[in-house]
Amino acid sequence: MDSSSAGPAPAPAVYPLPAPDDDPRFSLGLVLDLAAVLAEHGYPPITSGADLLNLQQALFGFLYALDVT
Repeated sequence: MDSSSAGPAPAPAVYPLPAPDDDPRFSLGLVLDLAAVLAEHGYPPITSGADLLNLQQALFGFLYALDVT
């Protein structure tokens, strides 16, 4: 296949964002909203604190780049 039929190049990734000192958008409410969306899509509801904490950590890791230098 030649490059003329490949279509447009994908947009560059936006995430992860630079890690802020504080971001009021990243809240328990955001994590609970995400948990509700997962349940609405047929995933088991999040009922344990451990699962909620794991979701919060995974979401933070997706959203923000951690500087480990």
